[in-house]
Amino acid sequence: MAETHVLFVEDDDVIREATQLALERDGFAVTAVPDGLAGLEAFRANKPDIALLDVMLPGLDGVSLCRRIRDESTVPVIMLSARADSIDVVLGLEAGADDYVTKPFDGAVLVARIRAVLRRFGHAGGVAGDTDEPGERGVLTFGDLEVDTEGMEVRRNGRPVGLTPTEMRLLLEFSSAPGTVLSRDKLLERVWDYGWGGDTRVVDVHVQRLRTKIGQDRIETVRGFGYKLKA
Repeated sequence: MAETHVLFVEDDDVIREATQLALERDGFAVTAVPDGLAGLEAFRANKPDIALLDVMLPGLDGVSLCRRIRDESTVPVIMLSARADSIDVVLGLEAGADDYVTKPFDGAVLVARIRAVLRRFGHAGGVAGDTDEPGERGVLTFGDLEVDTEGMEVRRNGRPVGLTPTEMRLLLEFSSAPGTVLSRDKLLERVWDYGWGGDTRVVDVHVQRLRTKIGQDRIETVRGFGYKLKA
């Protein structure tokens, strides 16, 4: 089984070297670089399976780097932020990141989050990908929206809609139970594979991103409870 290739962009030499060693001990192949421009070059040259990006980077900051990566690829991205309450976290998610981890972080926690993301994306990463998607097999229709659960394709008014794998899994959860309110905690568990409490901002930002692609009115907010897909 081929090693999972991680691109790690971090300007702090101590954190970069220690984290690289920890990831390599867990069986990952790691390309570690110290700034955003080098990160973009390494991404294009190496085509990693997942990218870990520090928010504060010289040359090209992590949020901008994430946006550049997302313009070219749907590869999973995890942002690393020094503050859990930082607006940088939301900016990173809005730029296309799939998850984030707060620094300082425990190596085991980081590895667990990486593996959770890789499971959702179907990469090896030392674990089997989950191939059972929620919902019926076939094409589901909701007004002008069509969700092909076999081909993993979405069309709106007959035109293809480009979704990241995380956005696709989120839509599959909604489309498997149209009209049913899904709580943020339930979505964290099912889509982000969190067996523990997580930051619901991850859900909120991804719902907003999904709305911009499939229609602002398609997913309804039920205050105090969560979200539901309009049938």
